[in-house]
Amino acid sequence: MKRLFLILAAVVAVVSCHRETIGGIEETGGKPVDKESFDDADDVNWDKAIAYVFDPEVIPEIHVSVSQYEWDRLMKLYEANHNTQEFIHCDVKYIKGKDVTNVKDAGLRLKGNTSRRRPEKYGFYHHCHFGLNLHHYAEDGDHTIQGVRRFDLKWFKDDPAYVREIFCYDLFRREGVWTAVNDTYCRLWLKIGDKEEAYFGVYGQLEHIDKNYLRAREKQFGSHSGNLWKCRWGSTLKKNEGSFGADDNEHDYSYELKTNKTHLTEAKEQLQDFINKLNSLSGAQFNEWLPTVMDVELFLKTLAINVAVGMWDDYWNNCNNYYLYFNSTDPHSYKVWFIPYDYDNTLGTTSNCGVQSDAGRQNPLKWGQDDRPLVKKILANGIWRDYYLNCLRELCAGNFSADASATRITAWQNSIARFVDNDTNEDTVIEDKPASWSTHTEYRLLAPGSNNFFEVKAASIPK
Repeated sequence: MKRLFLILAAVVAVVSCHRETIGGIEETGGKPVDKESFDDADDVNWDKAIAYVFDPEVIPEIHVSVSQYEWDRLMKLYEANHNTQEFIHCDVKYIKGKDVTNVKDAGLRLKGNTSRRRPEKYGFYHHCHFGLNLHHYAEDGDHTIQGVRRFDLKWFKDDPAYVREIFCYDLFRREGVWTAVNDTYCRLWLKIGDKEEAYFGVYGQLEHIDKNYLRAREKQFGSHSGNLWKCRWGSTLKKNEGSFGADDNEHDYSYELKTNKTHLTEAKEQLQDFINKLNSLSGAQFNEWLPTVMDVELFLKTLAINVAVGMWDDYWNNCNNYYLYFNSTDPHSYKVWFIPYDYDNTLGTTSNCGVQSDAGRQNPLKWGQDDRPLVKKILANGIWRDYYLNCLRELCAGNFSADASATRITAWQNSIARFVDNDTNEDTVIEDKPASWSTHTEYRLLAPGSNNFFEVKAASIPK
């Protein structure tokens, strides 16, 4: 018996010696929690939490520490699969003014689609998008910032002005489109093992669209427990088009279920019920049905802002970059909301994609493909078409006017100008121009005249 005890003790000692220390936390090999929400999520004051984390008056500092072991693991994951969604262990220090919040053993991952890149090569750091999931490995109340558990960190890829996505989401909020995510600027540092901490510069800090996003808007949605779909390229909302699947970190579906993933069959039946009726109903039947399942005016205001800011990679033109949320799990009884998403390629940055060649001068009534049923059938109704055009006119006379826009843009740029120089030696200056690859590089946001994007857009609206 004594000999058996000594053998067991030796085995335990060997196992203990091979644990990796991850950001000050021992990695024990346990699987991540990664729950959609915690039991205490209902107790969070979401208005207060959102106001704290996405406070536009304060630029927070985010310091992320990763062990060399975990960082090397992330690089291997990337080399094996550039689209990896795997998390690694990290520690986070979140500094907002005089407040300091430390979160031990959080999750860090790479994000992005066409923007994917390796964040380090040959010892040099590179900008890339990150996702922070504070509760990925632990389910206690300490793994939050004032209740917020997850947010996305985006560098200003293809945006020398450092303002496009910030501008667009701010415009949505100013116009009462409450489905848009909250965002603000932040400053990001990354420390790998024993290396000196690297300053990655100014990033956008965006609210992550998940079940807690739904909880924060439960009063408007009516429920946070329905079916949330991320709609990628190919999500035309036409019958028999696109692929359907639950998020599994491996496949990119046209329609990717983000909540209630164990009930994919029922959720798919519900989405297809909406798609079938959207396509099969017409005339008075369609006009009577749609307002019973959708806030049509909210959708049209969202559509008008999409077109105003020149969002060419959207549902209408490129069948991409939006979410749908159904506020129930009943296949035939629900309300559905359109959630806008991903606004870095806007305000004059244009791609030859779909019917688009010029995001400023494109006719707002022919913004995208003519076979997108959700837009085509709504704009066939004269009352709804007039509402859409009036939204555009009001935008260009108000919050989207050249003067009002320039005032906000200048204030944002002044607030971050001294922080943009960074250790990657990328994007170290603010410049008023679109992405270098844009089919129209002449657009400007601040300079008045024939190339001012806001003035060009106002002139494109039918009188």
